Order: sequence, then structure tokens, then C-alpha cells
Amino acid sequence: MLPKRWLVERTFAWLMHSRRLARDYEGRTDSSEAMIRWSMAMVMSRRLAKRPC
Repeated sequence: MLPKRWLVERTFAWLMHSRRLARDYEGRTDSSEAMIRWSMAMVMSRRLAKRPC
């Protein structure tokens, strides 16, 4: 159970590097959702770039 927990906590930590998500300045929920999706895309692209092919 702990390895999965670490993975989830680490993902949230990477998301909090985005200042707009850390403070949640967005007034509309669709704007917040778009920022979350954009940040997750950035996190995943960094993960994929680090993996050897």
C-alpha cells in the first residue's frame, strides 16, 4: 500500500509547483479544471521525457 501512497503524494507535490493551482485563484470551476489538466499534462510529459526508450 505504501508505494502507491508515495506515488499519489508525489504527484500532488508536482502539481503544487504550479502557482495557480497552489493558490486556486480561478473563479470558475471550468478554469480550475483546465489548469489541473494542463499541469497534469506537464507532469506526464516530464515523466515520459526522463524514461529511456
